[in-house]
Amino acid sequence: MDRRKFLRAVALTGAAFTTMKEADAMSVLTQSFQTNRAATNYDLVAVMGGEPEVMFRKAITEMGGMQKFISKGDKVCVKPNIGWDQPPEMAATTNPKLVAEIIKQCFDAGASEVTVFDHPCDEWRKTYSNSGIEEAAKKAGAKVVPAHQESYYKTVSIPQGKRLKTAKIHQAIVDSDKWINVPVLKNHGGAQLTISMKNYMGIVWDRGFFHANDLQQCIADVCTYEKRPVLNVVDAYRLMKTSGPKGKSPSDVVLSKGLFMSQDIVAVDTAAANFFNQAREMPIERVTHIAKAQELGLGTMNLESLNIRRLKI
Repeated sequence: MDRRKFLRAVALTGAAFTTMKEADAMSVLTQSFQTNRAATNYDLVAVMGGEPEVMFRKAITEMGGMQKFISKGDKVCVKPNIGWDQPPEMAATTNPKLVAEIIKQCFDAGASEVTVFDHPCDEWRKTYSNSGIEEAAKKAGAKVVPAHQESYYKTVSIPQGKRLKTAKIHQAIVDSDKWINVPVLKNHGGAQLTISMKNYMGIVWDRGFFHANDLQQCIADVCTYEKRPVLNVVDAYRLMKTSGPKGKSPSDVVLSKGLFMSQDIVAVDTAAANFFNQAREMPIERVTHIAKAQELGLGTMNLESLNIRRLKI
C-alpha cells in the first residue's frame, strides 16, 4: 500500500491506529523488570512515550553513549528491517527516524562510514523507497546498498548451529568492523514474532533453507555467527499486532511508542515479546527461537537477573 492509498484508507476508517494504553504498557515493564536504579552499567534499557529518535537518544545515553560501542574509524553496518513495500505507518519496516538517528550518532562517535541494507521480500527498490529508510539514511550520510543478488554474499561457517552449519551473509556485515541490529517488533505468521533474532534473516541469501529446515532453530543458529551486533535496538514505536509480517490495513497497527536496547539479543527479544503481549496475546513459549537461542548460550530470558533501566518520556 503506497502512502496516498494508506492515508485514504485512514480517512475512510476514521482512525489510523489503536493506541496502546500507557498504563498497561508501562505495567509490563514494571512487572517484568526488576529495575536497579543504582546501576551504572545497564544490561537493557526500555523507553516509552517518545518519538523514535528521542527514545533512542535517551536509551543510548543510559547505555553509556554511542562511543561505548562505536570507535573512531569504524566501518559500521546498520541493519534495519526493510523487507516490505509498505509506508512507515504500517509498521512493517523499521521507523526511518530511528534509523537516521542511529546513523547520525555513529558518525558523531567517529565512524568512518555507515552502510545500510536489507534483503527484502518485496521488490527492493520499492521497499527501500516506500519505507522511507533509503531517503532518511542517505540524508544522514549513510551508504544504502542493495542485497538482491547472490554475488553480494559471502559463505561463512556457523559451527554452533544445530541445523544451520553455513550461511551466505551479506558482505556489508562480513566486511564491517561493527554492526547494529535494528528490527521492528511485529507479528509474523511463521516465527510468531519478528524481533532482533528474526531480523538476521535479512542478512542471509538463502532464506528458503530456514523455512525448510526448522525455521525457529535456524533463526537461533544464525545468531551464533561470530560477528555479533554491538547493539540490538528494537523499534516498538508502531507495533503490527496482526497480519504480519507485511500487514493488510491500518487496523493491524498499534501506536505503542516503545524502544528496547541491549547487547543481549535473548534478553531484548524477551522484553519486547512481553511488551507485545500488551497489544495481543502471544505466549513467549510459542516464539521458540528465543529459548533455543538461550540454549545456545546467546543470552538470558531471565530478565530479573539483569540490571535494567526503564524510562517514560
